Amino acid sequence: MKKAFTLTLLLLAGLFTALHAQVSFTVSQKRVSPTEIDIIFTGHADAGWHVYSTNLPPGGPNAATFNVDKKQGVELVGGLRHGSGEKSVYDPMFEMELRFFEGQCTFTQRVRLTAPQYELDGYLEYSACNDQNCLPPTAVECKVKGSDGPKADKPAEEAAPKEAAAPAAAAEPADSTAAPADSTATAATTATAGGNSADDSQTAAWWAPVVDEMAAFGSEDHNVAGKAWWYIFLMGFAGGLIALFTPCVWPIIPMTVSFFLKRSGNRRKGVRDAVTYGISIVVIYVALGLIITTIFGANALNDLSTNAIFNILFFLMLVVFAASFFGGFEITLPESWGAAVDNKAEKTTGLLSIFLMAFTLSLVSFSCTGPIIGFLLVEVSTSGGSALAPTIGMLGFAIALALPFTLFALFPTWLKSAPKSGGWLNVVKVVLGFLELAFALKFLSVADLAYGWGILDRETFLALWIVIFALLGFYLLGKIRFPHDDETDHTGVTRFFLGLCSLAFAVYMVPGLWGAPLKAVSAFAPPVSTQDFNLDETKVEAKFTDYEAGMAYARQTGKPVLVDFTGHGCVNCRKMELAVWHDPKVRDIIMDDYVLISLYVDEKAKLPEPIIVKENGKETKLRTVGDKWSYLQRSKFGMGAQPYYVLLDNEGRPLTGSYAYDEDVDKYVKFLQDGLKAYRNR
Repeated sequence: MKKAFTLTLLLLAGLFTALHAQVSFTVSQKRVSPTEIDIIFTGHADAGWHVYSTNLPPGGPNAATFNVDKKQGVELVGGLRHGSGEKSVYDPMFEMELRFFEGQCTFTQRVRLTAPQYELDGYLEYSACNDQNCLPPTAVECKVKGSDGPKADKPAEEAAPKEAAAPAAAAEPADSTAAPADSTATAATTATAGGNSADDSQTAAWWAPVVDEMAAFGSEDHNVAGKAWWYIFLMGFAGGLIALFTPCVWPIIPMTVSFFLKRSGNRRKGVRDAVTYGISIVVIYVALGLIITTIFGANALNDLSTNAIFNILFFLMLVVFAASFFGGFEITLPESWGAAVDNKAEKTTGLLSIFLMAFTLSLVSFSCTGPIIGFLLVEVSTSGGSALAPTIGMLGFAIALALPFTLFALFPTWLKSAPKSGGWLNVVKVVLGFLELAFALKFLSVADLAYGWGILDRETFLALWIVIFALLGFYLLGKIRFPHDDETDHTGVTRFFLGLCSLAFAVYMVPGLWGAPLKAVSAFAPPVSTQDFNLDETKVEAKFTDYEAGMAYARQTGKPVLVDFTGHGCVNCRKMELAVWHDPKVRDIIMDDYVLISLYVDEKAKLPEPIIVKENGKETKLRTVGDKWSYLQRSKFGMGAQPYYVLLDNEGRPLTGSYAYDEDVDKYVKFLQDGLKAYRNR
């Protein structure tokens, strides 16, 4: 198979456009009788998109459903009904008949009024796909509220509907500074170790904002974004350097530089053209980053980091890229694209012709640079924490890619000492294939942790990595060959040492199967808590993953609190846990002197009742446990990045400044000791 253009578009379109698929819904209500109302969802799907119908067989895509967040004085009449226009097609992928709508679709849910005062908060959840990608399950909110329901036959206090006695969990707090009512209900009903429970006023104090107090301590976390930008830029720069040493780019460099130096009347003009060519490369790739920045906002990028569908999509994309690097097929853009741009470059003169030549390079080198760019954009989009992350990453990538064209033009004698093209370029591709295969498992692991599937625990992950890097070592030593490898190629000294390092790395990970910490891979492997068989007794695990329950226990035992805002998909969180918490000095202080509360901001478990809060003047609905802890971090501390550590007294007030990602053990020990000193002084 020479090309896989369709497959490439499938993966990249799913990555960069699925959040903005052209499917929209409007909601209306129709009174069908004095006691019944129809809630009507009318959808429109653009050409190529289809919306799945109701009651699909198990094992297939998500069917359209109606869900209730809160109801009072109403009851549902039957299930969600679909309108006309339904199509039924056998899908060979799911091996079943699937029913869906194209163009227009209608779903109706009937409700019956049972009291004069009635209210219902609900939502339609639907899934939509086209031939290339799918939307994750998407919610369309609806609200029914009124006071014209049927009159009660009994006194009001007897006829009050059962929903009126529901816990205060769904009530809206007075403002964003108060604890969500669900938090109050949880704390009030969760017994502590001594059998006591926290009252409402105490819980409100625990949730009270302390942003100004944290700022007064001079916390370091305000510099996290800047550090992340430098990291993203360097990641992009490294990706650009790797792309240089591929068969699609490296052979082009001397030809292009020689062309500029020879076609110009003097060397000065040739250098200027080569520099312009390099700048054009930067402009092209930065423009790609800006497009991604425009499509996504910071919130959408953050959602991608733990969304199961997108992480699985990233996993599949990297596996396909790895197969391409192994020589299974070539991922290329249509030749007509490159030919058209190249033809346009020949017909034009001046700066435009140079820019079009740079654009031609971007197209013809896609089979090598595409997988690297795809991995880079996926990584920075899900870990950068900023909507500018793709642009910054592409800037680094483009500068590295453009640098040799400029340098060789300035110093043409360097071309003579540059390595010549050969079989070593294909070795680079195959090595990249192994690395992409290894990193693909990280994205599958993130989805597995966030949703609690339990299919890729730590030892399974490590076993796969051990095999991958062992095979990479055998390949570098010449024991394994792929279709594009030169059979007469011998193992050089560089390949020998690289193969030795890869095999040594595989052996290094073997003790991890029995619980060894493996700090070198802590950023990628699932946490030690997922390990079924663990001989290492050195553990630092939170006794509480619920904020109110942990605070109530700390208040009873008279200990300060270490709140750990973390995430299943947080790379730096895993690094801190193994590189810092695992140290005996840190471990002893945390386990002996603090109550550790770990709050996972990407936990997908549903709350018993959704919570409505006001934030930045807008209503926000918290549906999952992760939503609740993320809101706590934003509203109380004014921060949204992880890892984020804060020390609190028993009233929820900070003891010292916060701590972000920094693997300095002594610094972390001082952070903990300063908190203990402040707690004792109070």
